[in-house]
Amino acid sequence: MDNNLDKVKVSIQNLEEKKCRIYFLTQDVKNNPKGSVKYIYQMAMTLKKNGYNPIILHEKNDYTGVSEWMGEEYMTELPHKSIENQNLEISPEDFIIIPEIYAFVMDQLKNLPCGKIVLAQTAAYMLETLQPGQTWQQFGFFKCITTSERQKEYMSSIMKNISYDIVEPFVPTVFRKDEKPPKTVIAINTRNHSDTANLIKAFYLKYPQFRFFTFKDMRNMTELEFANSFHDCCLSVWIDDDSGFGTFPIESMASGVPVLCKIPDIIPDWMAEDNGIYSRDRITMIDQIAIFIQSWMEDSIKDELYVNIENTAKKYQDQSAYENKVLTLFDGYVKNRLESFSEQLKKLE
Repeated sequence: MDNNLDKVKVSIQNLEEKKCRIYFLTQDVKNNPKGSVKYIYQMAMTLKKNGYNPIILHEKNDYTGVSEWMGEEYMTELPHKSIENQNLEISPEDFIIIPEIYAFVMDQLKNLPCGKIVLAQTAAYMLETLQPGQTWQQFGFFKCITTSERQKEYMSSIMKNISYDIVEPFVPTVFRKDEKPPKTVIAINTRNHSDTANLIKAFYLKYPQFRFFTFKDMRNMTELEFANSFHDCCLSVWIDDDSGFGTFPIESMASGVPVLCKIPDIIPDWMAEDNGIYSRDRITMIDQIAIFIQSWMEDSIKDELYVNIENTAKKYQDQSAYENKVLTLFDGYVKNRLESFSEQLKKLE
């Protein structure tokens, strides 16, 4: 009994002093920039800078990391740990945050008494690695962090009896409008590379008079290269049916570049009629591109569009508001865990 009492006291102390470990399981993207991984690192860094003890968790010892595209500080300032050797230290007061695609890891952790949270950035993946009839609750995961209200509404209708919290992605101020006029360049970003190739080929075939416009594939760049690439662009194009939020359009808007989007299966919270050009199918997108660039060359794009995209982007570039949201959320997780251990302590005493 005394041993259990001492353990509970240690757990309470670690929670009170923010020494509890907060593990974030992260995919190794092999130096291919990915918004979902960036989201995890931004959240972990926010916690680290505010006294918490976050740890990036990865599957293999030969983890590539994110220094080449996010910056060296994310690898040096945040502790990293591999689960390959199965020597992971997890105490009851610790937390582990698992992306929705790692159901097999949730299964492996189901008997651990720590705090368990699902990180579901893409609702389309929430069932991908689950067996028919399986739920997160079966593995002891009763909380979920997601990125938008609409995504929360959809997931809560499928995966019930889960507590959902929303943390919208943060778009850093490296994405900003350039003073120089844009060139005849169109940025394009798609989940599937074939969509990029097919759109470009179809556009040039249907509108050969616009062959002097260049499409720039916005893949495999550092964050700074990515942000600077927008400065040459007069328009950006985005296709991602599975996206749960869509940072690319916001990054484009923050750079002062209007965006033409194929509307995803779950409509993003930021999407409105007056802050972009939106299409329900890919076939008409090439016509919309032609209409836009013709108007752009004639200098007849309405000023309201540029005002609206700037106002939309500002909502996601407030670093203080983002950090407050992350800290409020995890302060709440720790408080609830602390209350649970305090109840245990009363019973043991």
